[in-house]
Amino acid sequence: MLVSHTPAAVSASFNEENLVSGTGLVPVMRLAQNAGLHELVDEWLSVPTDKGANAGLKVAALVAGMVAGADSIDDMAVLRHGGMKKIFTGCYAPSTLGSFLRAFTFGHVRQLDAVASRLLVNLAKAAPLLGTPSGEDFIFIDVDDTIVEVHGYQKQGSSYGYSGVRGLNAVLATASTKDTAPVIIGQRLRKGAANSARGAKRFVTDALATLKRTNVAGKMLCRFDSAYYGHATVSAAVAGGADVSVTVRMDPAIKRAITAIEETAWAPIQYTNAVFDEATSAWVSAAEVAEVEFTAFSSRKKAERITGRLVVRRIPELNPKATDGQPTLFDTHRYHAFFTTVPAGTLGTVEADKTHRKHAQIEQVNADMKDSALAHLPSGKFAANSAWLVAAVMAYNLTRAAGVLAKGTFAKARTGTIRRKLINVPARIASSARRICLHLPEAWPWQTAWEQLFAATHAPPQTA
Repeated sequence: MLVSHTPAAVSASFNEENLVSGTGLVPVMRLAQNAGLHELVDEWLSVPTDKGANAGLKVAALVAGMVAGADSIDDMAVLRHGGMKKIFTGCYAPSTLGSFLRAFTFGHVRQLDAVASRLLVNLAKAAPLLGTPSGEDFIFIDVDDTIVEVHGYQKQGSSYGYSGVRGLNAVLATASTKDTAPVIIGQRLRKGAANSARGAKRFVTDALATLKRTNVAGKMLCRFDSAYYGHATVSAAVAGGADVSVTVRMDPAIKRAITAIEETAWAPIQYTNAVFDEATSAWVSAAEVAEVEFTAFSSRKKAERITGRLVVRRIPELNPKATDGQPTLFDTHRYHAFFTTVPAGTLGTVEADKTHRKHAQIEQVNADMKDSALAHLPSGKFAANSAWLVAAVMAYNLTRAAGVLAKGTFAKARTGTIRRKLINVPARIASSARRICLHLPEAWPWQTAWEQLFAATHAPPQTA
């Protein structure tokens, strides 16, 4: 591609009052309005003084900016250009939104949490975020935390956590099915040095309660890594009506259980690159799985013990000198185990292992969030950053719902893809007879998906 004119024949000026760069915000924020975002904020959030005035419009502005790609307070200026004020009400200045966030306390953040959970429930009514699973299908709830890096020492609560990076600790809970992309059903910001499982009992309880209010049929399965292997977290999931699948630490009880597994119980895993041996009619793989009955937390009183299965994957230890004629006297293995309450009749050993390993998909959500609103935590105040996280989650779920309504590949696309192809679409505003017509680029490659999103939130688009 080449510029078609000489430099002297090209000029530019920023003076067009009827252009907008993010036309996709029109159907997306209509979706938010239909889901009751403004009313929910006005009902549940009570930030004092003039900073909290028009809270519904201010939270909606924060969410809109994040949907459009804002990752800092200054980036909220994306709401105040061209003809934005002709199609939106409440295009606040970044300084106004910053003052609003800094007026938050922890109690106000919890109020905003209530808004986020109810918004998700309403979005699930407007768009099949979790598809239409039958009562026998699993809904996977994945819980994990991530460090959001910060720079400098002015951020309240920031410190060096388990990753060795200075930041704040954000814990998320996502819900998904085998056919749908994850949505976020719970969020919490904690100080950087917080233990992963801190407050997990209450967090899991709240997340499951939110999921239940969506009235999506299915069996709930909570998946955790080893940082969450503890009675408080696991019992909260079981009490909430969910099964669990949680990686365990290699303590003496786990090692004794693994030792009791018969050698004939190990079954090969069909990895992607496994080779089928026709002579033995078996898969030749570098890993094997087996299981044994196991009672977790056996040191606690009987009423608090949880029975289930210990599924173990073993990987042979490599001997780098084997090719030099120095084979080992006996095989040694590395073991990775997880505890699950799902019955063997529902998920066999191999299938349970495959299902548990898919817990890693929450890392994609973490990356997606850090590629947008969580690239920064913009304030020096901890409560303001906590509110920013909740707004970022609402923006994520709203974008995910927009992708579902746009259909096709957008139903499972990254929010960055949805933002680039459906949200940040330029348009010229034209008015006639008290009606507004948005003129979008001709031959836009994703026109059909954009029109499907628009039609789902408005009347069918009119031909200009």
